[in-house]
Amino acid sequence: MKIPPITRNFYFLATAFFMIWMLFIDNNDFITQISLRQKLSNLEDEKTYYQEKINEVKEEREELLSNDELLEKFAREKYYMKKKTEDVFVIVEE
Repeated sequence: MKIPPITRNFYFLATAFFMIWMLFIDNNDFITQISLRQKLSNLEDEKTYYQEKINEVKEEREELLSNDELLEKFAREKYYMKKKTEDVFVIVEE
């Protein structure tokens, strides 16, 4: 078997070694970069989701603060608040 002459060239060997090092061995290798990009994509999706949730909560808060009846309804339903003369019965549906 005859070795091609280009593989005996110092510059070819140095470049091949550098490429192998950068693609597979280095801390910032190719596989790590791919996994980091996927993680970044997932985090950006989560960021979008939470931004939407924040906007929904802000809108709900503005509604509640502007309407006293809605605020009272919200307090009664969510936190089971009541007046002193009332009794609250919680019915759990299965």
